[in-house]
Amino acid sequence: MDDERLKAVTVGERQPHNATIDLAPYDPAWPAQYARLANKIIEALGEGVLCLEHVGSTSVPGLSAKPIIDIVLAVAASAAEAAYVPALELHGFTLRIREPDWYEHRMLKGPDGSANLHVFSAGCAEIGRMIAFRDWLRAHPEDRERYEATKRALGQRVWRHVQDYADAKSDVVGAIMARALAASPSTPGPTV
Repeated sequence: MDDERLKAVTVGERQPHNATIDLAPYDPAWPAQYARLANKIIEALGEGVLCLEHVGSTSVPGLSAKPIIDIVLAVAASAAEAAYVPALELHGFTLRIREPDWYEHRMLKGPDGSANLHVFSAGCAEIGRMIAFRDWLRAHPEDRERYEATKRALGQRVWRHVQDYADAKSDVVGAIMARALAASPSTPGPTV
């Protein structure tokens, strides 16, 4: 994502990273951290939670990751921020990204920067893609190792923004995603 686009979608002040990416070895405590955050989200939104899943590298046993829990949440309409953002803010989440041109994606930072909460509307194809990628990495050690090697190599570079690091992984993510989607053409059913 170029600087102008990143600036346009960021809510609040942008903080340049200007550093390497620290990857921690897989921590068996990450699922419990997700569970605590999921409880906060469910407490905040109740039946408004239509899908809630632990995704990203911290959801894949054996995979090194930035120690930030990635969560995907489906609500009735992600563009209708008033229906969920204030309730999440009361539980320590902060709206940081608003992408109306990309599935009406919203991203909130968790309490103390502990999580990235990705919000989409129910039925959004990106939810299934995130879950399929996670599930593929869990079941295919060769791709998990390939992905980790890419992350480690890229993580040694200095990145102006963490998003630049994420964008640099696009080729390997795309190749793994293609395999995951080809093996399971139907989108996995998300759960709460």
